[in-house]
Amino acid sequence: MALAAFLSGLLLAVPGVPVARAAASAAQVAAMDNDVLAAREAFRAGSGARLAALQPRVAGHPLEPWVRYWQLRVGLDAADAAEVQAFLGAHANTLVADRLRSDWLKLLGRRGQWAAFAAERPRLVTADTEVECYTLSARREAGEADAARHARRYWFTGRDLPEACTPLFQALVASGELRTEDIWARIRLALEAGSTGTARRAAVFLPAGQQFDAKALDLAHDRPQVVLARSNELRTRAQREVVMFAAHRYARTDPQLAAAAWDRIDHQFTEAERAYAWGAIAWLGARRLDPDALAWFRRAAGVPLNDEMLGWRVRSALRAGEWRDVLAAIEQMSAQAREDSAWRYWRARALRELNRGEEANALLVALSREFGFYGQLAGEDLGPFAGPPSAPAFRPVREEVEAFGRQPAVARSLAFYRIGMRLEGNLEWSWALRGMNDMQLLTAAEYARSHRLWDRAIATAERTRELHDFSLRFLTPFREELQPHVRQQQLDEAWVLGLIRQESRFLTDVRSHAGASGLMQLMPATAAMVAKRTGMLDYRPSLVTDVRVNLSLGTAYLRQVLDGLDDHPVLASAAYNAGPGRARAWRTVQPLEAAIYAESIPFGETRDYVKRVMSNATWYAHVLGHSQTSLRARIGTIPARQQGP
Repeated sequence: MALAAFLSGLLLAVPGVPVARAAASAAQVAAMDNDVLAAREAFRAGSGARLAALQPRVAGHPLEPWVRYWQLRVGLDAADAAEVQAFLGAHANTLVADRLRSDWLKLLGRRGQWAAFAAERPRLVTADTEVECYTLSARREAGEADAARHARRYWFTGRDLPEACTPLFQALVASGELRTEDIWARIRLALEAGSTGTARRAAVFLPAGQQFDAKALDLAHDRPQVVLARSNELRTRAQREVVMFAAHRYARTDPQLAAAAWDRIDHQFTEAERAYAWGAIAWLGARRLDPDALAWFRRAAGVPLNDEMLGWRVRSALRAGEWRDVLAAIEQMSAQAREDSAWRYWRARALRELNRGEEANALLVALSREFGFYGQLAGEDLGPFAGPPSAPAFRPVREEVEAFGRQPAVARSLAFYRIGMRLEGNLEWSWALRGMNDMQLLTAAEYARSHRLWDRAIATAERTRELHDFSLRFLTPFREELQPHVRQQQLDEAWVLGLIRQESRFLTDVRSHAGASGLMQLMPATAAMVAKRTGMLDYRPSLVTDVRVNLSLGTAYLRQVLDGLDDHPVLASAAYNAGPGRARAWRTVQPLEAAIYAESIPFGETRDYVKRVMSNATWYAHVLGHSQTSLRARIGTIPARQQGP
């Protein structure tokens, strides 16, 4: 009865649904759920006929508008404008209407129906690059002389752009506002990303006679050492760029050999070209933690490096203890990049090391007001850390929480979750939160908590700006089930909770793209290995999402990883995400500050993961009243890498 009432409640949340229909049984709702899933498959297959047949069968279901959207989307090229407008009007201010509006605008742009496009565009909430390029084209058609100029901001990327942007770029080239040097800048970005196709498409805009030799470009991509060995009599810039690309490609696999090969031939290049190539080699060497990377960066002096490269120059300098290089690299970053909490923190640390304490403290004070890894470190660097904010001045009452749950977007979100479409459910949930103030966000977070939507409760509570509730940000579901395993494996409970929060946000049935499952995101092979080692005779793969089984195997594996890595939680966290071998290899021959180790992890996902897990663990220690609440004491120092075989 409870399930039937809950499912019926979802239908009641949709305006206009007849009461008799809303009182559907759980079996009827489940049948409609299956019809919605069938409609999604029909949409993926492009079957308008199948969607038309399914549409009446989902009448009254919270996701009925999405089924209608899929039907319209499949036949959008032949759709009548009045039919589209009727849908947009019937579902005004919803995510599904915004999605159809975006699709419709792209179709109008492709057709060059600029008057209709201009009339509809102001109502779109979530735009993308394709829509933005069509928007600028519409403005050009309306006579705005400088409309194309705004497309410059889309040009500087190494990825392919929609065809909608091409006419704007052609106009910029024709007017001289997109110069030859700008074209080469994009070509380099594409080649840095290893995309020869994107580079060729950008090269179409070059002046006559400056095109690449396609075969030479392919050879530089596939066999860069051959191109470097043969380079001589380089008469054109295109030829030189191909050789520089070869040095870049070679450095991806062996920066030492690439540096040696480039050193033999760089006299054939201009000073700026030499510096650029050294910067690329240094960047790729730094990503492999090559100890010579910092010296290579110094050979790139005088040429502007992008923010990604400068970030790796900072990391190389941190590992070498060269604080002047740390400061110099951060100060060369764009204003936007310098606002990243990592670079604000390391800039403050460099200033302190260089006896500029007053400037450093000003940065640390501002950063300490933030709740992330570097905000915590900044607060501790300034003195005894006060911990999380006190209990919030606002707590929602039941009527406010229930009112949030009656929103149609929330009903759609819950329906998506129920049928396993979590991404779509999250999008609907985020749509419901648009424009909310802190009190409304805490109300939504409390609704999520009360419905065991742990991930939504955490994500929603994290959005607040002034009012904060750390009991919602750092929930502890399944703590009763976890504690026996934590005690058995002699693990720090706050750290394990911090790891689970990062792995799954306490979703029991979540599955990653790589195949990891459950609260502690265990890979099938890992779960089977640990089950065998711990003597779990009745283990079978279907049990991996069972809460108690997952926690038993996950904590046992975490203990195994911790034992193999000097009982160090930072190393073990890195190993849990990227593997023990990598975590060991990322150490240096000298003891290393753990914050520097974490910042210089080569994999962006693992780097972010380790910092978040350790930050989470510290907040959990505060929330649970544990004695160890210092992040710096928790992360400590990474022991030196052992020498020898």
